[in-house]
Amino acid sequence: MAVDAHRAPASTGQVKVAAGLVLLSCALMAGTTLIAKKLGPVAAGENALHPIQVTAGRFIFGFLLLLPVIAWLRIDFRNTSWTSHILRMAFAWSGITCLFAASAMMRLADATAIGFLNPIVAMILSIPLLGERVGPWRWVGAAIAFSGAAVLAQPGTEAFQPVALIALLAALFIGVEVVLIKRLADREPALRILFLSNLLGAMISLCAVFFVWRWPTAEQWWLLGMLGALMVSAQALFIQAMRRGDASFVTPFLYSALLFAVLYDFVAFGVLPTAAGWVGAGLIVSGALIVAWRERMQRRGQS
Repeated sequence: MAVDAHRAPASTGQVKVAAGLVLLSCALMAGTTLIAKKLGPVAAGENALHPIQVTAGRFIFGFLLLLPVIAWLRIDFRNTSWTSHILRMAFAWSGITCLFAASAMMRLADATAIGFLNPIVAMILSIPLLGERVGPWRWVGAAIAFSGAAVLAQPGTEAFQPVALIALLAALFIGVEVVLIKRLADREPALRILFLSNLLGAMISLCAVFFVWRWPTAEQWWLLGMLGALMVSAQALFIQAMRRGDASFVTPFLYSALLFAVLYDFVAFGVLPTAAGWVGAGLIVSGALIVAWRERMQRRGQS
């Protein structure tokens, strides 16, 4: 989300609050992948819901939860760039569906780590789409991150995870979405973007879920509702964190989602990352942090 570049520096108290909010946001975000796994074939067996149906639950319940807030605040929708919003949400919906599919079939830590490639993908795509220049340090960061993804997928070995390709596809789609939202964030208010994300996501989901629909059990209905509530809450907390702390400060805390994913997978399924999982995740996070560091230095030089 956009942050005013000319605002006053955040106080120590605001910085601490921002850190706490983003950690809580990451805990909720990791919780959404746990729910996706509980609704998938590993946990639910023959009663598993299709990833498209899981994504539908995320957006439809998220939209319903936001609807009273929007009605109360009466957001102005004039000068809305509908084409950009629709295109962005097409990629976002695809990315989330792929992420939920990967989370349902592999270790949550592995799926989460590969998902962290999306800022690297966004960096690469910003060259042709936004005309940005990328220096050697950021290319080094990208190379390190993609080597981590290769370690996780382990191509050419008996431990190869084909489902990791779905997680990579999720990172690609979400990376495109990040580039598109950069265009929107400078022109439209954050709450409007949040609402339209859930509205358009719900509309896309209603069209797609028709082809894979099966009636959920009572427990699955509850989990789908929780999925929408957790995602919207995570988004709202992240927006508040960005308002209290600079993006360069907030971004590194996002990688705490990996630790929450490890914790949830162990508590719910007794699963811990493999040695390759720890190495691959470490490389991806290291590469992404290098990119974030260079972006921070570049912004400082322009200020």
